[in-house]
Amino acid sequence: MHCLSTRRLALFVAVIVLGTFPLMGVTRKHSKRKNSTSSHSKSTSAVRTSKSMRKAHPTATQAHKASYTRPSTATRQRRSRYSAWDTPTYADSTVGDMVDGEDLTIRRAAVDALGTLNGTIVAVDPRSGRVLSVVNQKLALKGNFQPCSTIKLVAALAALEEGLIERNTMLRLYGRTKMNLTEALAHSNNQFFAQLGNKLGYEKVIHYAKWFGLGEPAGLEIEGESPGALAAAPPKEGGVGMMTSFGEGISLTPLQLASLVSSIANGGTMYYLQYPRTQQEAQAMVPRVKRRLNIEQRIPDILPGMMAAVEYGTARRIGQDPNEPIFGKTGTCTDNRTHMGWFGSFNSVGSNKLVVVVMLTGGKGVSGPAAAGVAGNVYKALSEKKYFVDLQPYTPAALVSTQTCCAR
Repeated sequence: MHCLSTRRLALFVAVIVLGTFPLMGVTRKHSKRKNSTSSHSKSTSAVRTSKSMRKAHPTATQAHKASYTRPSTATRQRRSRYSAWDTPTYADSTVGDMVDGEDLTIRRAAVDALGTLNGTIVAVDPRSGRVLSVVNQKLALKGNFQPCSTIKLVAALAALEEGLIERNTMLRLYGRTKMNLTEALAHSNNQFFAQLGNKLGYEKVIHYAKWFGLGEPAGLEIEGESPGALAAAPPKEGGVGMMTSFGEGISLTPLQLASLVSSIANGGTMYYLQYPRTQQEAQAMVPRVKRRLNIEQRIPDILPGMMAAVEYGTARRIGQDPNEPIFGKTGTCTDNRTHMGWFGSFNSVGSNKLVVVVMLTGGKGVSGPAAAGVAGNVYKALSEKKYFVDLQPYTPAALVSTQTCCAR
């Protein structure tokens, strides 16, 4: 009886032990699920709480996001602070402009062509001297800048007038390399024009620079216009050759370059540039001749080089239409810590002409070829609008001439 009870007790204990482990396993499994569910609930609750916090505090979330997605402003400020260039490449160049007296068709084309670039565009009617539009008037009127290679137009005309060269004269540059005036203008060759400067000498270079309008206001009573400046002596480094190849020691405004190019475009008449401020002033404007330049016989010698610059030389980025030829001269240089890109030009469509001068300032991307591209967009936009076809011949009521220039 005692043994049976003992056996029954052992069997009972075994059943309890064997049954306990499965139960324990199930209990643990359910326990894990319960914990997992509890963790998921906490996670879901946290997400909901986070979302509710973002809804409740959007400004904090936006500020946090901005610290990662918009660090560029501070970065740009730091970069501009330590930039090698003093003048930014991009800006709104229309700020402060007064346009009531302008030709609005040209104005729109010029503004679109310049875009966000920091610079100025001057458009002039070379038949009358009327300034048709100026984008960035402050820069065009008051900015005194080194002319860079656009000064080569003055050097070329002076050398031709003095009989130092003819159009096809070949000058030895180095070794066996020679070049004539057309190729030198097309490729803006510095050695060629440095030689011309050294042959002309300081006094004659300054003489012709003055007669071509440098160092004096180009306009007739244009408020705020700067006269520019001419070198008081040959540059210490490079001498006169640096003046006639890079424009060293000379400063001018885009308005003065527009006056010079207008004189070439119309055959040798330098008008006072007049900038009407209202449409009534524009209609009543009478052209005024500043002086007549005796360069009619010299102009045909420089036009092939100005056309070659556009066709295959430094201004080829302009992309001209062969049916509407453009003549131009680029200029690229650095004045202190400002890079400059110049382009002085005029087109010829039948008897109609328009002078367009572009001057860009900024960093290393700024150049004469870039300025030529901007001018090209102005000409294209106007051509598409049939502007040159519809342009009427100009018949001034009176002309007032003051001086005659440049007999040797």
